[in-house]
Parts: sequence; C-alpha cells; structure tokens
Amino acid sequence: MSEQEGASTKTQNSERQREVLKTRAAALAREPVEEAGEERIELLEFLLAGERYGIESSYVREVYPLRQFTPLPCTPPFVLGIVNVRGQIVSVIDIKKFFDLPEQGLTELNKVLIIRSDSMEFGILADSILGARLVSVRSIQASLPTLTGIRQEYLRGVTSDRMVILDARRLLTERALVVNAEVEG
Repeated sequence: MSEQEGASTKTQNSERQREVLKTRAAALAREPVEEAGEERIELLEFLLAGERYGIESSYVREVYPLRQFTPLPCTPPFVLGIVNVRGQIVSVIDIKKFFDLPEQGLTELNKVLIIRSDSMEFGILADSILGARLVSVRSIQASLPTLTGIRQEYLRGVTSDRMVILDARRLLTERALVVNAEVEG
C-alpha cells in the first residue's frame, strides 16, 4: 500500500468515525418519545436520611439555603423553627422527625423547600437537592410495602427507580402540621 493510499484510508476512517459520532450525538440529543396523551409531572428531587424523595414542583415556591433558623419553644419535635426569607417569616418542618426517619444532623448542604398552596405555606428541611425531573404519572406505584416508619397517607407513591414522592397537597392541608397553641405565663 502506498503512502497516498494509506492517507486516503485514514481520511475515510476519520470521516466514518465523525459520521458515527454525529449520528450518536443526534440520537442522544433527542427528547424521549412520549406516548400520546401521557401525563407527566415535574418533581423536585432531594435527599432525606440517605433516600431519594420528590415533591411536585408546582407546589414549590423556592429552595432556600438553611443558614440560620430560630427554634420555637413549646412546639412539636418535628417543627425545626422559623427562617427569615427576604423579610417573610416561614416555619420549617423537619419531615424526618415527622416520618420517624433517622437523623443525621444539620450541615451546610441542608436546604429548605418552601411549599405553598392558596391557604398554607411552610418549609420542609431537605438534606440536599438533587435536581428536577419529569416522571410519568402512570409509572408511579401506589403501594409502598417496603417503607417503614413513613406515614403512607402523606405519600403519593414511588417510582420504578425507588424515588418516594410526597403528596404536597396532603401535607399542605394536614392539621397535624399546624401548630396553634398558646403558652400561659
């Protein structure tokens, strides 16, 4: 084989490789094909006690870093305290305590997911935020036999990759989370 033939073969191989890579990149860049009419919800995914949880992002007002909080005396153990978010006082619930999950203590990674409805707003303490993702409603399994300690009535279900989805609407209307007590002095 002459030098000219060798150079031509290398050029052809290089062009072929580029074409293959271009085809692969185009395939990977395509959006996943959804079935017609398939309902999907966007979830904010976060960590609690080493497990992945999600909450429907339409209920999340914002994610706020937990820098400082003020503990509130005479409240249930699941009430972490209050935080000042740009002049607005927001109560923060430690959902791990509410669900009787193992605690790991507070770190600089802790975030507050401020969830809201028309009549209620509060923060949920998260160990860290993993991101947002779309999930098919059809893929959510309602039965949660393996989850111990978690109050199943506050869960929407679990995905096939074992992300537990909280029922934000139920949490926002739950009277057990409302602390309305007066201290007599």
